[in-house]
Amino acid sequence: MRKYRGLTVVIAAAAMLAACETGPAQTAFRPAEADVPNPWLSENFDAAEDKFTFAVISDLNGGEREGVFEVAVEQLNLLRPDFVISVGDLIDGASEAPASLEQEWDWFDERASKLRAPFFYVGGNHDLTGEALREFWKARYGAPYYSFVYKDALFLVLDTEDNTPERMLEMFEARSAAIKMIDSGEPEKAREMEYYKMPERVTGAIGPEQAAYFEQAIAAHPDVRWTFLFMHKPVWQAGDPDFALVEAALGDRPYTLFNGHLHAYSLTERNGRDHIMLGTTGGGQDAADENSFDHVTLVTVDGGDPSIATLRLDGILDKAAKLPPGAEDMCFQASRCVRE
Repeated sequence: MRKYRGLTVVIAAAAMLAACETGPAQTAFRPAEADVPNPWLSENFDAAEDKFTFAVISDLNGGEREGVFEVAVEQLNLLRPDFVISVGDLIDGASEAPASLEQEWDWFDERASKLRAPFFYVGGNHDLTGEALREFWKARYGAPYYSFVYKDALFLVLDTEDNTPERMLEMFEARSAAIKMIDSGEPEKAREMEYYKMPERVTGAIGPEQAAYFEQAIAAHPDVRWTFLFMHKPVWQAGDPDFALVEAALGDRPYTLFNGHLHAYSLTERNGRDHIMLGTTGGGQDAADENSFDHVTLVTVDGGDPSIATLRLDGILDKAAKLPPGAEDMCFQASRCVRE
């Protein structure tokens, strides 16, 4: 899948069905009997031509739990969104070795390719922290930040790992050391290490070039019906001066922001707009946090405010009222699982 920077990618095309009709116009609903009482309340169907639905997946990594993402893919195929987009952390990314990165991305892409809908990549710290990881991403997927329009809605994908090369190196080395400590079974000691003292670890950053790109993308689409922002880290919490420029460009237009990273769901209203921090779709969970659970998010866009549904993976069943094979014994919320 290719991304293009400097130009907004327009992926929607107008339907041409009307030009192909040879007979009289037909309505979607036709009662069998006309002009008689009928056993239904209304004929105002929720079926606007410009209505569409997309899905958002949350963090896979930061301790990916085997099989969860595969379950989510099967469930998304039942839900049939127009497309699926992420909020980052798609691979572990602990090594800068090209062979290791290729293997990890091949594994993710193989699983994501089973989606019926198109998938849009968003980079997280596991995907983009470190020059080698960034260069690998750019060679394989293009720019780590981009925008597109779908059915008159503007989508902005931000890169919250947009640090200087020197700072990226410092963060990658500190993060690698912390991961080794966690993998050795001493997470408490890891939290005392340098990586956990870095403010970018939590809220990330965007640079001036990226801010200018999104200012231009926003200005180029002043009349879209809604704007959606996707990012990994909650840079909106950081007082980041470059993100402040993006917020100023958004002005009073309606928009919704999604991010991940902290593996716990929350909803915050900021500037009168919803800022939704997603939980996990396979990533590590905090057993003490009841808002740390596996889910996908389904967003329906029509003429008004978007409808946003948080769908827990343990509640998306098939026509036989079953979870996908192998999912019955999975734990989708660590705080609810009984420890042996």
